[in-house]
Formats: sequence, structure tokens, C-alpha cells
Amino acid sequence: MLVFLSGKGGWTELYNCYKDDLCHPAPPLSPFGAKGYFPPRAIEIAQKMPSWRTEQDIQALCNFLQVLDCYRNYSEALQLLLARVLRFERFGRRRVIIKKGKKSNSFYFIYLGRVAVTEDEDGSSAFLDPHPMLLQKGDCFGEMGLLSSSVRRATVVCMEETEFLVVDQDDFIANKLDDEVKKDAQQRFDFFRQMELLKSWSDEKLWKLVTLGKVEKYSYGQLVSKDIVESSSVMFVCKGSCEVLRLLELASSPFYYKWIWQHLELIDDRALKTNLKEASPVKRFKEFQVKSYPAQDFSSLKLLHLQKALEQQGTTFSKKINTLEDSLPKTFGPKIKSRQPHLLKCPMIKTQYGDIPKEASVGGYVKLHTVQEGEIVGLHQILLPDNQQDVRPFILVSLGVELITVRKEKFCELIDSEVTEKLSRFKIGYPSDDEMCQKFLMENSWNIFRKDLVHLLVEPRRRPPLTPIRYKKKEIYNPKSLTLDLCSFNKKTKPNYPIFMAPQKNLPPLRVVQAIKAPRYKIQELLPRYKNAGVLV
Repeated sequence: MLVFLSGKGGWTELYNCYKDDLCHPAPPLSPFGAKGYFPPRAIEIAQKMPSWRTEQDIQALCNFLQVLDCYRNYSEALQLLLARVLRFERFGRRRVIIKKGKKSNSFYFIYLGRVAVTEDEDGSSAFLDPHPMLLQKGDCFGEMGLLSSSVRRATVVCMEETEFLVVDQDDFIANKLDDEVKKDAQQRFDFFRQMELLKSWSDEKLWKLVTLGKVEKYSYGQLVSKDIVESSSVMFVCKGSCEVLRLLELASSPFYYKWIWQHLELIDDRALKTNLKEASPVKRFKEFQVKSYPAQDFSSLKLLHLQKALEQQGTTFSKKINTLEDSLPKTFGPKIKSRQPHLLKCPMIKTQYGDIPKEASVGGYVKLHTVQEGEIVGLHQILLPDNQQDVRPFILVSLGVELITVRKEKFCELIDSEVTEKLSRFKIGYPSDDEMCQKFLMENSWNIFRKDLVHLLVEPRRRPPLTPIRYKKKEIYNPKSLTLDLCSFNKKTKPNYPIFMAPQKNLPPLRVVQAIKAPRYKIQELLPRYKNAGVLV
């Protein structure tokens, strides 16, 4: 039987067990076929001594470990060096991995399970605390303990059966991993030293910040934080950039409510009377005139009437009236080909400003700020009292970024008077939800107008006589799913909602759209200069 013994001299004890039964494969230590466990092939490689591993073994183990965020954050060269020396361990619930006040000679990657970080020596408080500090798959701990001889400042205990990839200090130094780690640490130190906020800090304090920091890499479009206000970390952007977004619930704004009913009045004859303000009879009559009789040039009709009146009086009218087609009354645009007025029949929901169609209760992501290299996320409200803080949730999304994260309470312990003074001037005020809603609707109206105008000018020009048949592919993503169509409320249409392969708890709380397609006047009515499509007169 192949048995692995951890601790100092673990590889020697492993070799002694291994050489006695070289031809017998290791029996399964857990249900490897179960989802989430470390693969059998990877365990086989990790149980070999570092000197026995081939380049193919190292590359294969490196590929297996790409699922771990913490491992993936290291440089490619350091990943290969770690894959050479990593060994596999599995511990049960309540097993103490690191004990406070003791020296530890190992560095751990968590592959499966969870561990808790506590202040007591035996880790028992983790099972009594309703909200313990937890580390889970993809996290690592103990790295800086390999570079210094200091004792551990906290206890780490397993909350359940947990699988680890372990780096021992002897292998760490023998394979020169310490040089690579020190090189990465020096780059982080240089980054902090160049920051204007930390100019006054001593080298000792900056190195302490380096030891507290954790490097995290995110690809384009990846979620960094669901809420930077509630985040427990301060994030320093050392490479790339990211965006601060706000998921805006449009139905919570009075501007959206008014905008919706102003557009729905084109298909609902009761909209202005029942959902907005009660208009005066004179105003309603004028609106009826405008809708029924678009602005026209009646001068020729007036002249014709005048000529007939003069002829009846026996006088002559010298000017001849041309009744050709070109001289007929010209409208500034054709009449609106709108539907016959009818009541809007669709499910409604109540808002604080009134009823709106249920389908119109949507949200949209609004970009507030782009965080560039060298900027900090999580400090703009750190000195404000709780009653003055903006508690709205703001989302942080990566555009391809590398961050150094430090826990807020640890960073606050290092803050001195000069940094406090600088932070007091470091304020970012995000716009209100109503302002964002107004901007969203203005941009949406402009995009609709621009699309209509381009369609009017470009569509009639030189269409190919034969349009090639393009078969639609059956895909999960449908662009129509991100557009709210107000024109289809009275129609029986199949909803085009996107299909997300994710648990319901990870989905947005409401339907998210990028644009709203609303009933509107034809572009010829808004621009009298366009007599026909594609022709400017």
C-alpha cells in the first residue's frame, strides 16, 4: 500500500513506503469519480518525489491546477516551479492545519472544502461563530511564512473534509521558488512606493502592506465584486482597468414612469387621462387636432376659395391657380399611420408613482466610472460616518485587470495622519438613480432616432436583387432578449428572454435590458426635409 506521511522529511518517508511496493498502484483514498475531487491522475503525479517528475508530469499537473484562482494568479514560470514540488493532502473536519503561535513550514492551496481562520489556538471558536472568516477552493495561505521565520498569527482549521496542495519549505528553497516569490513581492513593493497616497510610509510599513496583500487576476468581463461598498477589501489596480456599474431599477424613477406613458399614449387612448395629469378640454382638443390633421400648407385652398368668392361678385382674379399634382397641398410629412385608439390590455404592477405594464418593469446596467491603473477601489467612503455613506450597491467588472487586495481593517491599522489627510480629499460622488435614469432614457431616445434615420437614408439604396438565404443558428443568446419592445404589449408574442446557465441566486433580480423600443412618430414627421425615403429636399 502507498501511504503518504506529511511533515518534515515527508518525501523520505514516502520513498521508503514506495520502494517496498513499487509495482502496486495506490488504492483510491476517496470517491475520485465524485464531482470536485482532485483527479486520480493528478494525485498520482503529486505523490511522486519532485526529482521523479517529468516535464510532461509537471505540465499536466499545472493544467489540472488552472481551476484554482490563487494558483492562476502567479506568473507562468512560478506555476511550473510550484507544479514540480506540490504534494497532495486530505484532512477531515476539525483538523488544525496551522496553529497560532507555532512555526509552520508549509504553504497550502485549497482544492476542495473550506477552512476557517481564528484567533484561538485550537480553532474551536470557528464552530461557534455564526459568521467565521472562511477560505475555500481557489484560496491559499501560508506563503509569507515560508519567507520568514516568524510564528503564525492565526489558527487555520478545517470546517469539513478538505483537500490541499502543499509546498514544504525544504522543497520551496531547494527549487529556488523563494527567488521567484521575492521577485514578485519586490514588484508589489515598487508599485506601492510609486503611489502618491503612500509616499510618506516607511519601507518597513510598505513591506508589511506587501505581506498583507493578495494578487488577483481577472479576465475581460469577469465579475470582481458584487458590491464594492460592502466589500471587505481595498483593491489596488496594478495592471489593466475595470468598470464601476450600477444595476438601475428603472421602475423606481418618476422619469421612467412618465416616459413610458408618454410613448404608450400612441397605442392607448386613455394614457394621458388616467396615468398622467388630467389635461384641460382645450388642450385635449388641440392634441386631437394635431393628431388628426398634421401641419399642412393650406394657402392654395385659401386662394381657390377667394377666387370663387370674387367670381360670384362679378370681379376677376388674374392669378391662375395651378392644380397640377406638384401644387397640391404639401404636408410636412405623411399622416401618422397609427393604430385605431383602443385600450391597452396587459398585466399591470403598482409602483410608488402609479401603475405600469408588468413587462416594463426592467433594469439596466449603467457605467459610472472606469478605474485605471494606479487607482484604488474601496477608499472613497472609508472616513465618512455611516449616516453620510452612499449605501447603494455598485458592481465592479473587469476589463482585464490585475489587483492587489488588502483587507480594510488591516489597511486601516496602517493609516497615519498624512494618509488620513489625503483620504479626506479623496471623494468620489456618484450620480443619483434619477439622474442615471434620465441619462439612460436620453441615450435610448437618441439611439432610436439615429437608427430610424440611418434606416431611412441607407435602406432604399441599391438593394441586391437576390438576398442570400441565411439559416438562423440555434443559439442561447438572442439580441432581441436585451430589448424591451413596448409596441408588442397588445400582441401575443413569444418572449425572447436569454437563457443563463447559472443558479437562480446568481442571476439579476429583474430582467436586464440594453434598449427600449417604444411607439413613436415616423421620421418624416420629425424631419420635414425628407419627402421620400433616401431623398433630402
